[in-house]
Amino acid sequence: MKKILSLLAFCLGFSALVMAQEPAAAETKEAPVQKFARATFNSTKLINMQTTEIVSPGALQFMISHHFSNLWNKGAGKQNIGQLFGLNSGVAHTYLSFDYSPTTWANVGLAAAGSSKYEGWVKFRLLRQQTGKKNIPVSVALYSMANVNTAADPDNEFAGNRFAFVNQLLIARKMSDKFSLQLMPTWIHFNVVPYGINNSNEVFSMGIGGKYKVKSNLNVTFEYARQFNMYENLITKNGAIISYKPDLLSAGIEINTGAHLFQFYIGSTTDASNVDQLARNNSSIKDGNFAFGFTINRSLNLKKD
Repeated sequence: MKKILSLLAFCLGFSALVMAQEPAAAETKEAPVQKFARATFNSTKLINMQTTEIVSPGALQFMISHHFSNLWNKGAGKQNIGQLFGLNSGVAHTYLSFDYSPTTWANVGLAAAGSSKYEGWVKFRLLRQQTGKKNIPVSVALYSMANVNTAADPDNEFAGNRFAFVNQLLIARKMSDKFSLQLMPTWIHFNVVPYGINNSNEVFSMGIGGKYKVKSNLNVTFEYARQFNMYENLITKNGAIISYKPDLLSAGIEINTGAHLFQFYIGSTTDASNVDQLARNNSSIKDGNFAFGFTINRSLNLKKD
């Protein structure tokens, strides 16, 4: 009997020892590998709007954009063909920019925005979409830009009145290997209060954009933005009434050659700066006011290996 009791005690003790060791074994299980979403978009700009992407640390990026005049103007008839659907009209708004990323989470840039306007900006990467130990479903970036008009204007001599500011919160998600979406709530501030009904220094809009990867070197892109206020019944200093168009719609393709990224698009704006595109757009979608544009993107690595 004593032998049987001793055997039972030994079995129970051994079982307890094994059970006690199982949590310890579980604790030594390797943590999940952290995986970041990469190439949510293929450029720091989608078409006209910024994306959550920034160039690699130590890289200098140069971008040149052209926005031509409308493909077709009402009442212009054969002149539209003579102007080669806006490409040969002699009118093009050019945007030249340089930007640099000193770190993995910040980007700074300068641009000549056309019509004697200049812009400077910073972009901060706040969150990156990732899975693993941390699960973050979206990438988030903050873009803040200052625009100054240096053109001679006797009615606007005070330097502070020449500034406008754009602030965007960029929220993007890579839905799959092929499809990405982004939301772009935007706040624009003008230092000069516009004349008109319900006038305000502040202009608000909401945008959405996306990219679909057709193949490794070819993407289809789109953007839409809607201005919420300050586009109807504005009055100039001379008493003229001005109304702008609140909708901005663009679609395009991206071609990656390895050394360059080419973006070709058609959109309901002829302007090159976000200030004019999102707060002072004169092109009407209803009237078919669409214009051709393109952007060439080139990056140089200034950081030594």
